[in-house]
Amino acid sequence: MTKSAFFLSRQSLFPLLKGFLARATQTPIQGSLVLFIGVERCGWLFPGAAQALSGLPGVRLTSNSAHFGENLPAGEPLDAFLADIALKLRAAGCAPGWRNELLDVWAQDENHPQKRVAAIERGVMRPLGLMTKAVHLSGWSEDGRLWVARRALTKATDPGMWDTLVGGLVGNFEDPDYALVRESDEEAGLDAPDIIARTPLRTIAHMKRQIPEGFQLEAVLTCECVLASHVTPRNRDGEVMDIQLLDTETLCKLLKEDAFTLEASIVITEDLLNRAAD
Repeated sequence: MTKSAFFLSRQSLFPLLKGFLARATQTPIQGSLVLFIGVERCGWLFPGAAQALSGLPGVRLTSNSAHFGENLPAGEPLDAFLADIALKLRAAGCAPGWRNELLDVWAQDENHPQKRVAAIERGVMRPLGLMTKAVHLSGWSEDGRLWVARRALTKATDPGMWDTLVGGLVGNFEDPDYALVRESDEEAGLDAPDIIARTPLRTIAHMKRQIPEGFQLEAVLTCECVLASHVTPRNRDGEVMDIQLLDTETLCKLLKEDAFTLEASIVITEDLLNRAAD
């Protein structure tokens, strides 16, 4: 246990984490429709997005559900149809943060939690309430401080807020560990050897949160790594405006002030719990 973590108590951190998790457990906004893609239940169609897609061939809306491409086979035909859906939503102003980047569409099937259905543009994941997978890295210094990043003001979500050192979405057909290495390079200038001693990725939460453009349904995967003293993280992709090394006292203060994104608050508090005294 590091000296800076010694004064942390699990008793004080448990309520903090419990509060963050409660805020990340919401139901979709009223009027959202259960979304089926092909034959699989996949998400929640936001009312504004439903209005934009009403009457589109291949889209069937009922009083409580939406069905996309229900007669299309999986693979290229369904992917092409979803590409048209994404363009329609973009034209209607329902696709903030358009990235020209594909993410996997996952079935919401408890018996088959890793069932991939199709692929679709990242910018429409929230209006469709589709599940994303996010990987995070808590980068610690050898003296027990934590590297954290401040999101650029140009970010579509949570601009200017503090975040984990590395955090990003897993792409289409991308392995989560590969995504972590890629994001570490882009967001913190860390090469694969810099984080080779990290702990295995593990899922610590599922975000279920109403956001202005729809519904965030996200699996939060995280790991930790102690960075060597000669390693100084530096952003490479322009999505971070500042990177700082903070002691645990400052971290706790900022967490209580809601200065971190909700996802980062969960990741960091969970990590602090693992390092705290009983």
